[in-house]
Amino acid sequence: MIESKQQKKINSLRFWLIRSFITVAIVSSSLFFIFLQLMVLLFPDMKINVSITFVMTGISLLLSVVTSVYIGYRHSSYLKKRVEDISTFIATLGRGKYSERINVVEEDELGRLSEDINQLANKIQNQVRSLQKLAEEKNQLALKAHTAATIEERQRLARELHDSVSQQLFALSIMSSAAIRMFDMYPEEAKKQINDIAAIAAQAQGEMRALLLHLRPVSLTNDTLCVGIHKLLEELEERTPITFEHDIKEILSLSSATEDHLFRIIQEALSNILRHADATIVKIDMHQKDDQYVYIFISDNGKGFEVNHQKQASYGLHNMRERCEEIGGQFTIRSKTGEGTHIEIHIPVSGEEL
Repeated sequence: MIESKQQKKINSLRFWLIRSFITVAIVSSSLFFIFLQLMVLLFPDMKINVSITFVMTGISLLLSVVTSVYIGYRHSSYLKKRVEDISTFIATLGRGKYSERINVVEEDELGRLSEDINQLANKIQNQVRSLQKLAEEKNQLALKAHTAATIEERQRLARELHDSVSQQLFALSIMSSAAIRMFDMYPEEAKKQINDIAAIAAQAQGEMRALLLHLRPVSLTNDTLCVGIHKLLEELEERTPITFEHDIKEILSLSSATEDHLFRIIQEALSNILRHADATIVKIDMHQKDDQYVYIFISDNGKGFEVNHQKQASYGLHNMRERCEEIGGQFTIRSKTGEGTHIEIHIPVSGEEL
């Protein structure tokens, strides 16, 4: 134990700096001694006076300064590189690359700091894996709950169809029969009746679209994340005037819970764009970087908003951020009035089957 403490003191930065100063002193003294020997050899009859003393003192000072600058620069460059390596590693962890580790080259304070940061990275990586496992379990429970609620949902939709659309269709049938009988004798009344029929038909069509939109699945079912996103974009391209520019790569290392969360996040982002952005172009990129994390980028050329003062879509943004954090990811949004909105998502890849 005592030897370990002494070893730590010897390997500390303080002793490292002391050794550097001792090195400077030794090298400077050696150079000055060599210089004196050369003077004696070259000028054996030289008498030492005040002028020569000043010259030798100046030369000694110059040698010390040059030696100090050189050795200090070399040693400080080494120390600077180690500090920069630690700073770069911390920035790497901030981008979600939790599987990276920093090499510990010395057993001094910076070395122990590097070991502590590596241990912190291990803890974060384990927490991310735990979060993703919890998300998977949550997804399984949600599937069971969905199965249990299917019958009740079908009954509710049957009641809505009966109370709204079916009654409107029945009214259309009666009104169209009456319009046919009135057409020859009362053409104006028949025309008015036909206009009413058209209005009721449009209303019924709107309610049917709302019901179909409500029935649209909010999960991937048996599709992969890539296939599900492509299907969603194809459907939106057919129904909206928006142009979708996308580069969606297949990613095979994600759990079903992570894929489901990402799909819902993208759905929510596109829903916000359709409702609030007034955009004409939407860009979506998704790919895996360095086999360590999934990167998703969503942007639009809409009217944008001030992020710090946004209230209209705050609930949707909160849901997206919450879902992202549930699987250990990072959610970043940038927007400004008149400059569109940009969303970046980083999801670590555990490299394990969950």
